[in-house]
Amino acid sequence: MKTLVVAAAAAIVALSAAVQAEDAPFASQIKARQGLMELNALNIGVLAGMAKGETPYDAEKAKAAADALVGVYNLDLPMLWPQGSDNSANPATHALPAIWAEGSDIGAKAENWEKAALAMQGAAGKDLDSLKGAMNDLGGACAACHKAFRASLQ
Repeated sequence: MKTLVVAAAAAIVALSAAVQAEDAPFASQIKARQGLMELNALNIGVLAGMAKGETPYDAEKAKAAADALVGVYNLDLPMLWPQGSDNSANPATHALPAIWAEGSDIGAKAENWEKAALAMQGAAGKDLDSLKGAMNDLGGACAACHKAFRASLQ
């Protein structure tokens, strides 16, 4: 699992280096955080598919997906979210300026996501019922942040 996280981080670093030549402000940070969001979506999709009965429950795959979510959270995420890297100046991102606004509760939402990811990490490999139980909190944590801080996609 650590190999997957290291490989993903290496790919993001390589991608961000290639993107640095772009003229848009914060292009490399935006591309890197979008890559991490896609990695999260992939792993959440694995877990959700099992929870919904769309794919058979596989404890090993579920644990690996949950481990990857926690691995992403353990990266230096603040460096990917510098102030000004929102959609008001960067059309390549859906991040709203509200993330950086005075009184923003982004920190609390990130902590809730961490708790939900850690709970999923503990539950995913146990059994299907445990995975299903952890899925609601994980989905809720993702949705809470996206509803507050992500522009709707067209």
